[in-house]
Amino acid sequence: MSMSSSFRKWFTGFGAIGGAMLFYPHDDNNNLSQKHNSWMAFSSPWVKWNHNWDRRDPKSLVRPMKISNESDQTAYNKEVANKMAKSVRHIILIRHGQYNIDAKTDTDAKLTDLGRQQAEETGKRLKKLNFPYSVLIHSTMTRAEETAKIIMEKDFKDVVVKSDSLLNEGAPIPPEPPSPNWKPEVNFYRDGPRIEAAFRKYFHRADFTQEKDSYTILVCHANVIRYFICRALQFPPERWLRLSLNHASITWISIHPDGMVKLWTFGDTGYMKPQLISC
Repeated sequence: MSMSSSFRKWFTGFGAIGGAMLFYPHDDNNNLSQKHNSWMAFSSPWVKWNHNWDRRDPKSLVRPMKISNESDQTAYNKEVANKMAKSVRHIILIRHGQYNIDAKTDTDAKLTDLGRQQAEETGKRLKKLNFPYSVLIHSTMTRAEETAKIIMEKDFKDVVVKSDSLLNEGAPIPPEPPSPNWKPEVNFYRDGPRIEAAFRKYFHRADFTQEKDSYTILVCHANVIRYFICRALQFPPERWLRLSLNHASITWISIHPDGMVKLWTFGDTGYMKPQLISC
């Protein structure tokens, strides 16, 4: 039996047992209050998926028209279909390797020997995955530049390399619950809009003119990646600090033509030897 079929069987069984249980709280008059499924007992209210989160839903790209007959409807449907994405955008997010955290300037915040080994192992892993990467974009901070350079030494001949300061490290949004270790709120006002701009720049479904699936590598930083993942999955972005990433780890997310987003792996360093792993 395959893993997926086993999981479906397990989940169906769970639903038949757990989902059937109902909680009936009574008031003082022994009247039944609102019924709640058992799995909702400790859950906060959920929000439906926003299918137009990237403003690229086909209907939002077509000018509204007055439909008075079947011919008008057919023409409108054709325009919408023409704006539909045809391929998947895969985004591979790499955190930089371990670096000198005692450096006074970014120039001196270079990778440690361990950090260089980590970057090399990640380059090997990306090479072994053998995806048709088209572009690698790294932040302009020294540790990200060095990590990207080491990765590219693994013979990625057809991959274009670019830099983008929007991907630089920063404090994206005040975390919830609050952390006493973070600097004054001014940092969030400075960094937040920039990191959000980076999200909007790189996280969206494929253009309707794109014919094949694409694989983009972003080499950046832990706070940035954690915020990106929360935003892409439509989790409350204030929860970003609850996620943890190892140095030089791989996070893989895909954006499908209908706007759905799937996280394949988060912070993967399982390909490294244990002595090379750090956070």
